[in-house]
Amino acid sequence: MQLTLILIGVLAALSVTASATQTFANRGTTPGSWDFVLKENKGTVDQVSNVFYGTNGTSIKVTQTYDPGYTGRYHSEVHRFQGYHRGEQGFYGFAFRLQQDWQSSPAQSYNLAQFIADFTDTGCDDWMPSSMVWIIGNQLATRVKTGSVCSQVTTEFKNLATVSPGAWHKVVIQANWQNDGTGFYKLWFDGVKVLEKLNIATTIGDTREFQFHMGLYANGWHDDGGMKGTQSVRQVWYDQIGTGTTFADADPGQWS
Repeated sequence: MQLTLILIGVLAALSVTASATQTFANRGTTPGSWDFVLKENKGTVDQVSNVFYGTNGTSIKVTQTYDPGYTGRYHSEVHRFQGYHRGEQGFYGFAFRLQQDWQSSPAQSYNLAQFIADFTDTGCDDWMPSSMVWIIGNQLATRVKTGSVCSQVTTEFKNLATVSPGAWHKVVIQANWQNDGTGFYKLWFDGVKVLEKLNIATTIGDTREFQFHMGLYANGWHDDGGMKGTQSVRQVWYDQIGTGTTFADADPGQWS
């Protein structure tokens, strides 16, 4: 009887392991696994070895510099073209670190990650992000976007957690991407679940692929028409970026 119970436990563990699929993994490197690297205006994206989270000994360092004579956007990102389609479900995670002297007051928005697709053909928008993860002041925020591209509804979730400059933090998202009331959206910060929204719409009514973009987008500089505060150079490090079918696939602390 005892042997039977042991065998059942082993088979159950093997079944869970077999069903887990890590669909993407990047250990803080820029070449190879990314489909595109975007550096707008004076932005930089570099692989460095002096600051890292995982065991690979490297991370991705992104910077943006405010330019008062520039009217465009401020992206410094790495792009993975495969993010999600409506109807899919998955986990998405990364570790990030703000520079030690990151200025959080006065509060302005700085985006850290986003899902985005090209809707230029619709005549209603061009590149439109759906879910985003950002900081405003020292607080983490995220959102979902629903409706249609020509009639967008944005729902924001703010003040989820306090972000400490100079420290590594972990973010894991689990989403069931639906445009009706059958989806869900969850977010963990440093291993603690800080958001859980069930039975909601989580994306718009379109079947095209949303890409997964990771990096600093100083959207507040563009959207607010200028820089708040006095810190014109912003730096963020990224490491252990993963996606998959289980929490462990995306949690930076579990697959290093």
